[in-house]
Amino acid sequence: MRTDKKKKRKWPQILGIIVLLLIVGAGAYAYSVYHSLTKAVNTMHAPIDRQKSDKREKEVTLSKKEPFSVLMLGVDERKGDRGRSDTMIVLSVNPNTNSVKMLSIPRDTRTEIVGHNTVDKINHAYAFGGVEMAMATVENFLDIPIDYYMKINMEGFKDIVDAVGGVTVNNDLDFTYDGVHFAKGNITLNGEKALKYSRMRKQDPRGDFGRQLRQRQIIQQVINEGASVSTLANYGDIFNALSKNVKTNLTFDEMKDIQKNYKSASKSIDQMTIKETGTKIDGIYYGLVSDEEKQKVQNEMKAQLELK
Repeated sequence: MRTDKKKKRKWPQILGIIVLLLIVGAGAYAYSVYHSLTKAVNTMHAPIDRQKSDKREKEVTLSKKEPFSVLMLGVDERKGDRGRSDTMIVLSVNPNTNSVKMLSIPRDTRTEIVGHNTVDKINHAYAFGGVEMAMATVENFLDIPIDYYMKINMEGFKDIVDAVGGVTVNNDLDFTYDGVHFAKGNITLNGEKALKYSRMRKQDPRGDFGRQLRQRQIIQQVINEGASVSTLANYGDIFNALSKNVKTNLTFDEMKDIQKNYKSASKSIDQMTIKETGTKIDGIYYGLVSDEEKQKVQNEMKAQLELK
C-alpha cells in the first residue's frame, strides 16, 4: 500500500499547463461546447479566503492584458486527509512577449512555511494550511505575487490524456517501468501508460532531466490533440475530466479574458528549474537553494511579470 501511494506522488511535474492551455483553446469552440465549458468551469471554481498580495501595488487585471502568475498544485488526495502538494509549478504568463515561463519547485525545497512559523519542505505548506498557505509560502520564496491557483488531482492526468484520445510521442530511450515496456521510436500511449512513461527516472542516465523531457513530450502532445479539430467530438470527455480533477479561483470571465488576450503566449513555453543541494538535517532529506540561485530565479520571474 505504501509503495502505491509513493508512486502516485511521482506524477508529471508539469501537468498543470494542460489545464490552462485547454481552457485557453476552448474559446474557439461552438455554442454547445461553450455551454458545456460553462458548466465545467462552475464546478471547478473554488474561491479562497486570501488577502491581497503585498507583492503587487494593485491586483492584476486580465482584461488589460497584464502579466499574471498561476500556482499549479498537484495533490494526492486521500479520504480524510488533505494530502500534500507533491507537485508545485509556477506559471508566469506575459502577453507582451507572448511567452510563458514555467518553474517547477522541487517538493523537498527547504523554506519558511508562511503562517506556520516553521522551516520545512515547501510541499508541507499545503498539508498545514491548504491552498492559502501554499500560495503565501511560494510568494515568500520567490518574492513575486501569486495571482491564481489551480489544484489538480493526480489521477486527473490520465483522465485528460484519455479524453483527448491518447498521445503519440517519439521515445529516445528503451525502458520498462511498472510492468510496461516502452520501445524506442514513435509510441502511442493511453492515459495510464502516459502516466507511467512520464514517471520513470532511475533507469534514465539523465536522471530527473530525462523525466522532465518525457513530461514535456506528453504535455505538448496533449496540447496538440486538444487543439485539433478531431477532438471536437470529445469535448464532453475533456470538460468532464477537468471538472472532476481541477479546482481554481479563476472565474469564467477571467478564463474568457485569458482566451482572448493571452492565447498566443502558449506558443512559447520556457521551462525553468531550480538548482538545489541535497542534504539531511536531523535525519530528514531537504533540498537547499543557495542565495545566488534563489536571486537568479526571482529576477527571471520578476522580469517575466514586469515587476519593478
